[in-house]
Amino acid sequence: MQVEALEPEDRSSALACDVLIVSAGLVGSALAAALRTSTLTTVLLDAQAPVLPQRDGWDSRVYAISPGSQAFLSDCGVWQRLPAERIARVEAMQVFGDDAAKLVFSAYDCGLPELCFIVEGRELQGALAAANAEEGGPVARFGSSPSALSIGEDAAWVELADGTSIETRLVLGADGTQSWVREAAGIDATGRSYGQQGVVANFATETAHDAIARQWFVADGVVALLPLPGDQVSLVWSTSDAHAARLLAAAPGDFEHEVATMCGHALGEMHLVTPPRSFPLHLLKVDEIVRPRLALIGDAAHGVHPLAGQGLNLGFQDARELARVLCERGPQDDCGDYRLL
Repeated sequence: MQVEALEPEDRSSALACDVLIVSAGLVGSALAAALRTSTLTTVLLDAQAPVLPQRDGWDSRVYAISPGSQAFLSDCGVWQRLPAERIARVEAMQVFGDDAAKLVFSAYDCGLPELCFIVEGRELQGALAAANAEEGGPVARFGSSPSALSIGEDAAWVELADGTSIETRLVLGADGTQSWVREAAGIDATGRSYGQQGVVANFATETAHDAIARQWFVADGVVALLPLPGDQVSLVWSTSDAHAARLLAAAPGDFEHEVATMCGHALGEMHLVTPPRSFPLHLLKVDEIVRPRLALIGDAAHGVHPLAGQGLNLGFQDARELARVLCERGPQDDCGDYRLL
């Protein structure tokens, strides 16, 4: 990844590119990696440089990566950069409801090697950054936020808070549910809170998880235990705002006991490996995802409940399909043309 750093006396100059990706998060970075083999010049813009893995523990934010997303990341040269010892395969899933109802999904029964993979967020971010640092990767503009957007017939311009500007043929908003790009473009979005938080934490367990993801539908929301390497699991508990606050305020031993009890002690005693944290859950529907010289991807384009672990997979699908369209366009086709988008 080439890091573009303009000297103070050069801040009035403009950087020109074919594609400007706003946000170096997972989806934006994945799109940049997918465009490395194209003829398009790409700039990856973010106010902060991605946080790379420290390997001094485990990230409590993990993602269930579908086989389709895994294949996409592999094609981009990203998956191969993930340390194998930090990836857990999910070979089966057990879903528990009330009245002892139970559903079981087995990769073996479907003739598949796995249902999905569990990967830490910071490991994905690190692998994406490493891939984008290779030849053909994007120019990285980290350290300045966008402040103004203007779109013309033949180009778009993004003014930055540091006084510089970027001229581009296509602006891509990968900047999350509170997307600056979406708001600057005046694209309407309908959102609502689920009134829930996703409480996450990692645990060491008394008994092995056997590569099984477990999920319980309970009065206090949905509890999921996702397998991690070794005898460890990652908790995702979607629960009310009030209950989430109580969980986060609980003493570690009380928190461990409540989680183990809610899961029917399926894995025996559970001991915290990472402190619990939470993030709010929202639904987001966007009126338009493309306009002339502009497109939205990932959480900037749609927000869903994490119940089925599809949020990031949908974002990677956006990146994969948009990259395909841009790479397969004709030599004379404008990458920002509305008909193409």
